[in-house]
Amino acid sequence: MNDKSFVLALDQGTTSSRSIVFDREGTMKGIAQMEFPQIYPQPGWVEHDPKEIWYSQFETAKQAIRNAEIDPARIAAIGITNQRETTVLWYKNTGEPVCNAIVWQCRRTADFCSELAKDPALVSMISEKTGLKPDAYFSATKIRWIFDNVPGVRERAEAGEILFGTVDCYLLWQLTGVHATDVTNASRTLLFNIHTMQWDAELLDLFGIPASVLPEVRPSIGYFGTTKVELFGCPIPVTGIAGDQHAALFGQACFAEGDAKNTYGTGCFLMMNTGSRPVPSKNGLVTTVAWSRGDQVTYALEGSVFIGGAVLQWLRDELKIITSAPEADILAAGVDNGGVYFVPAFTGLGAPYWDMYARGTITGLTRGTTRENIIRAALESIVFQTNDLLTAMREDTGVPFSSLKVDGGASRSDIILQLQADLLQAPVDRPVNTETTAQGAAFMAGLGAGLWKDEGEIAAKRRSAKTFAPAMDDASRETLLAGWKQAVGRTLYKG
Repeated sequence: MNDKSFVLALDQGTTSSRSIVFDREGTMKGIAQMEFPQIYPQPGWVEHDPKEIWYSQFETAKQAIRNAEIDPARIAAIGITNQRETTVLWYKNTGEPVCNAIVWQCRRTADFCSELAKDPALVSMISEKTGLKPDAYFSATKIRWIFDNVPGVRERAEAGEILFGTVDCYLLWQLTGVHATDVTNASRTLLFNIHTMQWDAELLDLFGIPASVLPEVRPSIGYFGTTKVELFGCPIPVTGIAGDQHAALFGQACFAEGDAKNTYGTGCFLMMNTGSRPVPSKNGLVTTVAWSRGDQVTYALEGSVFIGGAVLQWLRDELKIITSAPEADILAAGVDNGGVYFVPAFTGLGAPYWDMYARGTITGLTRGTTRENIIRAALESIVFQTNDLLTAMREDTGVPFSSLKVDGGASRSDIILQLQADLLQAPVDRPVNTETTAQGAAFMAGLGAGLWKDEGEIAAKRRSAKTFAPAMDDASRETLLAGWKQAVGRTLYKG
């Protein structure tokens, strides 16, 4: 039997690479994951070795296929989803990276962005064209930094010898030799016009980036290239690519205008489908492309929390007061926060504050504060930050949330999801498969390869595991929110 009824999803994240084989029913048949090193050259800087990204991703792909116990020839398509904005430059002739990748979390270009932000006309132009803000989060300033700081790269780029890509693009190049990306990843660079759906000459000029380094931009669902035979022993088409949050929105079957999901990963990323219209934000969110198929473009509003589940990694690796994320749930289950609030602004604050210089703060400590109180406050910080995004999104759209679909590693925490429902005052829906980022990439690739016919067929495959209903009284809710607001006020940069 050699029918092509499987899809391989490559899910390249900020701290690990994961690969999952899905069958025609959207069920996981084989999975593999590998962490890779985080590089912190100085405070606020974050880098990855692109070779480690590729090695870990390719090794997990092979392992996932072995774990699924299938012949690679039965894989109909590959879908790629990735940490967004992270910037890789490599030599066109050799494929060698010119330097470490600059990660989306990295704040090294914050001063340059602050200078841009002083010009209201410039900020307005950038926002109107890209839906984004001049923040160190996005790719353009990272490219410019490499040009300015790595000797010879600017000159070689102008000579057509350097290629730029977000992580999806770099993986596609390694897999197929094709230099292309999709509209979702392009829309996170500060270089892409989300109305014309093209790279923008005025923005390229602003950041001093030659067009020759840029990949071709294609729809998220469709053919990108075919893998080199030596990689898997047979050619496999790549037919779906999307940034991780866009893939999660798709994997959660948020196909209708107003549908929303929140991914609790390293960061937290809230996204709402706004249909065929890009909705500008007045409350610190960004407007982005959700995905595209053929000529049909779907847009979204998004808010980003830079440090979500990563706060638990910090408790584990730096403070060493927990040994795992599940242990945090156990220790926090029997206590409240004891008046302690934790604002984990390790790399600044994202939406709706956009304070690049804010730094982490723990408030309300007393002699009676326990380890459990601090752990509880860390878990609650994930919820409070997400609630700030939900409030901003509700104000931008005027649409009340009927429910919130959730996924990502920290969505396994009942404490987090119950408090989220309490603060949102709406149900929170956790699916059977919380790996919806990879599932979304698989669904996109399957559509691109003809394994599924339309979104309706995909929506029928999403199954809810548990719904959390609001249970907190208004007075308790308001007290918690007031404490959080006060803690954030103490965290914001006052310079």
